[in-house]
Amino acid sequence: MNVKSAEEYRNLILSHLAALEEEDRLGQQGQSVVTLDQQAVGRLSRMDALQSQAMAKANQLRRDAKKTALLQSLGRLDQGEFGYCEECGEDIAPKRLAFDPSVTRCISCARG
Repeated sequence: MNVKSAEEYRNLILSHLAALEEEDRLGQQGQSVVTLDQQAVGRLSRMDALQSQAMAKANQLRRDAKKTALLQSLGRLDQGEFGYCEECGEDIAPKRLAFDPSVTRCISCARG
């Protein structure tokens, strides 16, 4: 991989990380503690709030996993291992990396 494309991938990874950080910031309110005051909120409203909270927490876990994968991609980029399949060692298609720079396997190995 040449220096120009490595820098493009680095910028792409950093932009994905920045977008995830923004999603984290916006998702903090949805994870707040649900008040169980029966005078203020009805039973169904509390159930909806609990469900929304659970979905917000699940989304946070998904974002955390994606951030970890992107940070690992930065590490592979620094070590010169970015863009190569971890199973077969072949190049990963540039379009696949452009779509998701955290992928670690070529399409053939990903399909099994």
